[in-house]
Amino acid sequence: MGWLTAAVPVIDRAIGWLAPLAHVIDLVIRLYVADAFFKSGLTKIRSWDATLYLFANEYRVPLLPTEVAAFLGTAGELVLPPLLALGLATRFAAAGITLVNIVAVIAFWHVLSENAAALNSHVYWGMLLLVTLFHGPGKLSLDHWLWPRIRARAARR
Repeated sequence: MGWLTAAVPVIDRAIGWLAPLAHVIDLVIRLYVADAFFKSGLTKIRSWDATLYLFANEYRVPLLPTEVAAFLGTAGELVLPPLLALGLATRFAAAGITLVNIVAVIAFWHVLSENAAALNSHVYWGMLLLVTLFHGPGKLSLDHWLWPRIRARAARR
């Protein structure tokens, strides 16, 4: 047990050095996913006619009319990623982008099922979004700064 006793302080020091990096990783995850979805939204809005064509003929969004699906998908990709990147209403943004991601996979499954790389990208983004959804935005976020003030203000009322 001597080696274990000697290893514990070394492991604790290593964890102490790594812990502050967790907040940087949280930020990198948020920025990476936000970038991918925001760029997709920009592509859709640049050519609205092409977007409507894709939603009408390629994407198979269940239950929604083409125009509504195109508008909601594009709006989700343009509004939610900046919130995610800033860490503002972060869990809401992560949940919303997760929904957009799931709908994209369902709507485009006939293509994604034959393109492993594209499907893997959606799975990867989904996993990163789950990290943010369950872990939170980290200290490098507006939520980290705002939420304690909001909570304190609500407690005074």
